[in-house]
Amino acid sequence: PNVEFGSMLSVFSLAGVCGYYTVWGVAHALHSPLMAVTNAISGMTAVGGLVLMNHAPNPSAHLLGAGATLISTVNISGGF
Repeated sequence: PNVEFGSMLSVFSLAGVCGYYTVWGVAHALHSPLMAVTNAISGMTAVGGLVLMNHAPNPSAHLLGAGATLISTVNISGGF
């Protein structure tokens, strides 16, 4: 495989493991503030996806922007 792909896969895998242990290590008292922050991040992702959909240089970028907007919207509406 490509060296860059291996590097990106390693970073993605390590981020997934760190995220898993971070989320499951949070005390119950901190759950609501943590969810508020993740909803704010999803809001920024939704806005970024909308901007990308408006200024997409090619159809695949437009599709990625639409996907990011859709997934972020689902996360935001499910969080409230």
